Amino acid sequence: MTKQNKTIKSAKPSRKFTGVVVSDKMAKTIVVKVESVKVHPKYQKRYVVSQKYKVHDETNRFKEGDKVEFVECRPLSKDKRWRVIAK
Repeated sequence: MTKQNKTIKSAKPSRKFTGVVVSDKMAKTIVVKVESVKVHPKYQKRYVVSQKYKVHDETNRFKEGDKVEFVECRPLSKDKRWRVIAK
């Protein structure tokens, strides 16, 4: 009988973003807009791109205009894969 080496799979680092709440009309869900600056490859001009994420807010404590920090988590619904960690 031979010994098998058990490899421990390290957890993938979860992605973390900071953005502004643009909608809080859903129950336990907020929509957060994250803006980032990109540079055009040819013209080297900077421009702003934004993306919206549906984020789980269990207690409905965040309102429109709040700045929040959120991380990736398991799928909670069809569109929701993020949860709030801080204000």
